[in-house]
Amino acid sequence: MNAAETQYRDALTALQQGRFADAERQFSRFLKGHPDHVGALNLLTIALLNLQRFAEAEPVIARAIALNQSSDVSYYNYGLILKQRGKLKEALEQFDRALALNDKVADTWNNRGAVLNDVGHYGRALADFDRAIALNPKLAAAYLDKGQALAALQRFDEALTANDRAIALEPRLARAYVARGALLASLNRHDEALAAYRQALALDPSRAAARSGIAAKLRELGRLDEALAESREAIGLEPANGELYYDYANVKKVAAGDPLIDAMATLAGEDGATVTDRVFANFALGKAYADIGDHERAFAHWQTGNALKRGQVDYDDARAAAQFRAIEDVFTQALIAAKSGQGDPSSLPIFILGMPRSGTTLVEQILASHPQVHGAGELLLLDRVLHEAPPGVSVRPPEYPRNVAGLDGSALGALGARYASALQQLAPQAARVTDKLPANFFYAGMIHLILPKARIIHTVRDPVDTCLSCYSNLFVNGQDFTYDLRELGRFYARYRNLMAHWRKVLPPDAMLEVAYEDVVGDLEGQARRLLAYCGLPWDDRCLAFDKTARPVQTASASQVRQPIYRQSVGRWRVYEKWLGPLLEELSADPTAVR
Repeated sequence: MNAAETQYRDALTALQQGRFADAERQFSRFLKGHPDHVGALNLLTIALLNLQRFAEAEPVIARAIALNQSSDVSYYNYGLILKQRGKLKEALEQFDRALALNDKVADTWNNRGAVLNDVGHYGRALADFDRAIALNPKLAAAYLDKGQALAALQRFDEALTANDRAIALEPRLARAYVARGALLASLNRHDEALAAYRQALALDPSRAAARSGIAAKLRELGRLDEALAESREAIGLEPANGELYYDYANVKKVAAGDPLIDAMATLAGEDGATVTDRVFANFALGKAYADIGDHERAFAHWQTGNALKRGQVDYDDARAAAQFRAIEDVFTQALIAAKSGQGDPSSLPIFILGMPRSGTTLVEQILASHPQVHGAGELLLLDRVLHEAPPGVSVRPPEYPRNVAGLDGSALGALGARYASALQQLAPQAARVTDKLPANFFYAGMIHLILPKARIIHTVRDPVDTCLSCYSNLFVNGQDFTYDLRELGRFYARYRNLMAHWRKVLPPDAMLEVAYEDVVGDLEGQARRLLAYCGLPWDDRCLAFDKTARPVQTASASQVRQPIYRQSVGRWRVYEKWLGPLLEELSADPTAVR
């Protein structure tokens, strides 16, 4: 064996033993004498990936591909780098190239599915995870990632089964316990969720995601001081993780002089950081500067964060416009009149809908403080019921909403019964259960047809305050229209027109409109109005909603732990000079800017 072969073997041994820094140094030395060795370039890439030096890894693997364009391994490794750097569309392309050359590699299918998870295509991701599992039934990561896709679809029991399969295959896989904690939290099994996060820490004390999970659970339960301490611990474990700073900034108001502001600023502008980390860090900085009253810097960081995030999402403004038009075209007054009263007679559901950040969480918290009401949070249940029903009853895209006209009374009743039955399982003893998914405003007409006795509460707020609040928050899933001011303004205008359409075609008592500003101005009056509409007796606990001990899993989790306050009313005025594109889009409707 010559010196070069020995050098290559020693580098490979270091890699296999997990001595990644040694492997990186030795492969780099080897490549100085053998710059066209594709195998060494790929192995150096793996070492750099494990060292999280993603920017350095990219030109290495690009050279490997330039030398040999028929290696699926090279495209796979390139996909891993791009995934870590947050370049999700490009990562998907590389995994597709790898699969075109070799579709028998479970890891490639699994990582392709993980990218689809990241961009919100959960159904497609599930198909990839199933392909990976078929190729390698012992691939724990595939079950773990499949669980995440199922969780995003709110199929939590199935997700927990998949996650537990991953743990059975790899009992010491700390990140599986982190995922288990998140699933148990979603199932409202709070003590078990905290235990799962702590099990992850027992297996890996450096696991920042476990600390972050504990912080999130404590925040949902209103234990904000404890949550803040856990967030700081998580950042100490993983200071280059932008999501941890975002979580920290949203637990409580950030104070001037907080040393973590400088850390956020460093990460937000770090060239070597992933796009995703920079997105989170910029949104965290926006929140921090807003808290201390530096509005110019706050907005500048929101602009940067939104621009970066917009590059990661697949939002089609024209397709969104067509969706709104189709709903208005189908749900005419004549159709509503012809089909009304044929759905399921359940009076269990209360739908709270509207634009995100319009007060849906506040209204739900008021109602959920009533002893006869269970607050179920943001459910994807209605969408699932409509799209997964049996043939002949299902309301599936792309046929929806055109196929609604063909549904008879039996089909409408079956859809309503399916929803009501699933809702009742969440809280068997409750007289009413809230579903506060804002985007259910698309389905207001459908709700009335399948559940004519359901209560629909439409929350409204000053349009510009609503849009600014959307723009200044980073949404984990969906709401892809919020990351560009013009697109956001156009979406709001379409939403406003659709709600006007619903008011025109639905019976007057089918929907109650509640203004956020009215709630904060007259809490008792509006709470009484809400309870009367829902057929519930008065209860003073609805006025002390901030004391209600229930988990809140939305971006407003901290705010609803506070007594009513008016600081958010007219908040947009201090940012007016930077909101030009939004105001221009809203100005087509003179009632939109108040």
